[in-house]
Amino acid sequence: MSRALFVVSEEGYWGEECAEPLTTLDSEGFDITVATPSGSPPVLDERSADPDEVGEETAEFVRDVHENDERLNDPEPLAAVDADGYDAVVFPGGHGTAWDVNQDRDARRLLRNAVAGEDGKALVVCHAAGLLAFTRADDGGSLVEGREVTGFPNAWEEGIVDEHDRMPDGRKLPYWVEDEVVAAGGDWDAELDSETSVTVDGDLVTGRGPESSAAAADTLLGELE
Repeated sequence: MSRALFVVSEEGYWGEECAEPLTTLDSEGFDITVATPSGSPPVLDERSADPDEVGEETAEFVRDVHENDERLNDPEPLAAVDADGYDAVVFPGGHGTAWDVNQDRDARRLLRNAVAGEDGKALVVCHAAGLLAFTRADDGGSLVEGREVTGFPNAWEEGIVDEHDRMPDGRKLPYWVEDEVVAAGGDWDAELDSETSVTVDGDLVTGRGPESSAAAADTLLGELE
């Protein structure tokens, strides 16, 4: 049986970016494990389940998965899991990843190991792309250097944070994903003229944001096959 590990934020994950890959892989018979930095249940960014923000259908879908999927409600701590044995490691996005997953040493380990071997793949979506900027390869260099990637663009961030980089909830965003990935050597293209943006570079699949989640999940399946 194919296996997938989901690394989900406790500071606020974006519902669609987790629910779409999770249900897609689930429908294909994957054995799925969910892990969070401390092992506490992941926290949903309520904006991603707000009908006024994402539409009634998506809001209902996200809320149902978040509240009723037993794997999301009983995660493992990141330190207790390893990428070995998993066909795919999935990193859903959401602004919350900037405060926990992207800075977590075990998340970096999981990403590095997922793309280092011949068998595994990694899917990184939206703000979780910030993890790419902080992860080192086995040789000590930047994991993302020279890789073609997509993720949450500065052009979209400008419409969310205020002039002091504060989020709508008052928290200051510690960094902008695009800036960090580019500074780490990533070949960034969020394809702003396209409805969706999914990029494949070796064992790394990246998706731009919520509207690319389903396409990213389908792309991951195609790569695994």
